[in-house]
Amino acid sequence: MPKIGPYTLHAIETGRFRLDGGAMFGIVPKPLWERYAPADARNRIVLNMRCLLLESSNRLVLIDNGLGDAFDAKFQDLYAVDYEYAELHRSLQALGFSAADVTDVVLTHLHFDHCGGSTRQGRDRQEIAFPNATFYVQERHWSWARRPHLRERASFLQEKLSVLEASGQLQLLKGPGEVLPGVFVEVVNGHTEAQQLVRITGPEGTLVFVADLIPTAVHVRPLWNMGYDIRPLVTIEEKLAFLEQAAAQGWQLFFEHDPEIAVVSLQHSEQGIVAVHPRSLEEVF
Repeated sequence: MPKIGPYTLHAIETGRFRLDGGAMFGIVPKPLWERYAPADARNRIVLNMRCLLLESSNRLVLIDNGLGDAFDAKFQDLYAVDYEYAELHRSLQALGFSAADVTDVVLTHLHFDHCGGSTRQGRDRQEIAFPNATFYVQERHWSWARRPHLRERASFLQEKLSVLEASGQLQLLKGPGEVLPGVFVEVVNGHTEAQQLVRITGPEGTLVFVADLIPTAVHVRPLWNMGYDIRPLVTIEEKLAFLEQAAAQGWQLFFEHDPEIAVVSLQHSEQGIVAVHPRSLEEVF
């Protein structure tokens, strides 16, 4: 497995689901986006929920944790949740870990497909899924999620957030910076208020967990953005600035939602900055 600094990196597959293709690609016409993401009869495309695990001698850091188990049959049908493909706790067990081994959980944001695995169903209520972990969330995003605008309200599951708040395990961050040794967060505001990207840096290079700034490899295109974004023009500017920095610094990008591609590099072309060398995490450097 690849290493960056003190961390061995593992891709953690937590399952697949489907979202409306038009919502995932915003203003991009369907004949264009469907070349890359075929839609089903309900216009939904397949998306991964691929998380990242950082293993060191004294820490086990999980970045995002998928959808979790707090959904009913209607939700299952709407989003076509697929846990036969993979599931969070099975993926951890396959590496020899359990949820109790996780020391830190960095949540890029609190939409249900990114943080739903923070809790799991107990005998009669939702409980914290990682009993020994500290959870890191941007303070501005936490406030936004707890008092959501109508535009975004359905993306936040308040029951889960209440469990997390009551746990005493939540640490609210005040902007960008180094959260753990070699693990940095950067804040962007186009998709949702104060989403955090996670950058892992060491002598070997840099890998960036780009979350919903760039959900799939095809979204590297500056104008290929989600209809879910609350500030679409801000997303474009943030993406352009990020891609310039990432290309200049030689950063590798790790995708959470791409069903096939985990990692790409970037290079300049006549069309601007483009994704090249799509590959698995094992081939990151």
